[in-house]
Amino acid sequence: MHVTVLLPGVLRSAAGGTSKFELEMTAPATLGDVLDVVAGRYPLLERRLRDEQRRLRRYVNFFVDGEECRRLSAEDTQLSDKTEIQIIPSVAGG
Repeated sequence: MHVTVLLPGVLRSAAGGTSKFELEMTAPATLGDVLDVVAGRYPLLERRLRDEQRRLRRYVNFFVDGEECRRLSAEDTQLSDKTEIQIIPSVAGG
């Protein structure tokens, strides 16, 4: 099963400068499974995405094929072949 992960500029340095990477996952797979693979490849990125209990950080948005994952099943969101995951940190300021 093929999954594409897209990163914005602010997270790229934690992933070796890449804006996009492809993963081959064994089906069935969830968003949490993808993040486990990401944690192994990019430990600095992992700390920006999940907390110490491995829960999604509140200020990071994960879109699975265009749908915000918290409206689906969060980490347990099931993925399909050719899923695209876009990770976008929240922006605050004033």
